[in-house]
Amino acid sequence: MSVFASSPRRPFKLGWSRFIDPHVDDRLISEEGEYILEEIRRHWVTRLWPCTWVLFGMICLAVMPLLGEGWWLAMAVGVLVGVGGFWRMHSEYMDRFVVTNLRVFRVHGVFDQRCASMPLARVLDISMQRPFWGQIFGYADFVFENAAQDQGLREIRFVGQPDDRLHLFQRVVISAGLTGRVQNDIADGG
Repeated sequence: MSVFASSPRRPFKLGWSRFIDPHVDDRLISEEGEYILEEIRRHWVTRLWPCTWVLFGMICLAVMPLLGEGWWLAMAVGVLVGVGGFWRMHSEYMDRFVVTNLRVFRVHGVFDQRCASMPLARVLDISMQRPFWGQIFGYADFVFENAAQDQGLREIRFVGQPDDRLHLFQRVVISAGLTGRVQNDIADGG
């Protein structure tokens, strides 16, 4: 009998909720006792540029009455730029980085969701890069190194509270060691 045959089947979920929330909990391996230690959303600074798009779109819509017969051009630009800004904000919201007791993984994308994961035992090194604006606004970029070097989970950008998160990553990776599983005392914050 196969190991996979004994695992319970999860119900297949359909609907619009997949486009609104990345459903990180659905990606956990509950049969192995996996649980989330930290779910990290992208820093709020990633939404500044899309917000300026939305504001520019609103300005274009506000000047429509002043343009006479050219109102349609302002409306088209306003709608396109505004919708593009909202789309970019939503795609930033859907980008999640998750640290569990077994692995780290990233889920991103709206219509085409992508998930990349790496077992904790394979993480060799974590480096933090805090650019000038990251020092001002409180974010950093993390680079995860492993032996393969070519994977979908190498760089995680715009991580808020970088010092606390670096400390968590280091504790989790050290605790996992060669077993690949975080001990309960570390997972509980002790």
